[in-house]
Amino acid sequence: MVYKKSVSERTFDVVNIIFLSILVIICAYPLYYVLMCSLSDPYQLMKHKGILLKPLGFTLNGYKLVFQNPSIRTGFFNTLFYVIAGTFVNMLLTAMSAYVISRKNLMCHKFLMIMITIPMFFSGGLIPFYLQVQRLGLINTRWALIFPSALSIWNLIILRTAFNSVPESLIESAKLDGANDFTILFKIIIPLSKATLAVIALFYAVGHWNSWFNAMIFLRDRTKFPLQLILREILISNETREMMNNLPRTSAQFIQAEAYKTLIKYCTIIVSTLPIVCVYPFIQKYFVKGVMLGSTKE
Repeated sequence: MVYKKSVSERTFDVVNIIFLSILVIICAYPLYYVLMCSLSDPYQLMKHKGILLKPLGFTLNGYKLVFQNPSIRTGFFNTLFYVIAGTFVNMLLTAMSAYVISRKNLMCHKFLMIMITIPMFFSGGLIPFYLQVQRLGLINTRWALIFPSALSIWNLIILRTAFNSVPESLIESAKLDGANDFTILFKIIIPLSKATLAVIALFYAVGHWNSWFNAMIFLRDRTKFPLQLILREILISNETREMMNNLPRTSAQFIQAEAYKTLIKYCTIIVSTLPIVCVYPFIQKYFVKGVMLGSTKE
């Protein structure tokens, strides 16, 4: 029997589709606008006002200037290091901690959960945080961006809930066969929680990719700056002088310089945003399943 929707249900579907389509346009157009601006001629771009649907005089000069800048290249590879190393440390500590607190026979389980949850709502503040990192000897080192933020309590709770969904009988059977906790974690629980692990890894990776504040307060050496901190300097401090040196001398006039500064900003935003956007389609199939597994409790 074919189910026929009522008039009210069809009306709701139409309104819902229209509303969500408008919402998608509102969210996607700013990025599309920046992309079109980055591909446009800088002089035509300065004169243009309003909505932009296609490049104004297609050119890749802005990207050439961006990739010729050694600071951008260094920042890009620094960010890759922070994302890969940081996400690995995050996932290792989160998975091991989630397994421990998911065991119902753990001593002082409730007290431990309370102590873990408190920092989610109350922090020690920025100054104690800085002093702690300083006393650990991490100031002006790459590890200052990895170890202090090695564990997210929110992600820990989600992963613990996902681990709790693994049947206890399966774990007991593994113990009877001589499996220890490491074997149970890495060969049983983790393979059964791939969806949730993929989502949490994405959360951590995006966090590292977008991070700039910790780098600003902990790092002094510019060769260790992540890409987002360099982007901040370009957008806020207008530090485009190094890139402008790559322009022909005939473009050194004020108006031309200002035009290329604007173009460089748009290109830098795309360079820093596009890689992480391209990762989402590969993780999307795990997203809903992983969040649901980590948010429901039987």
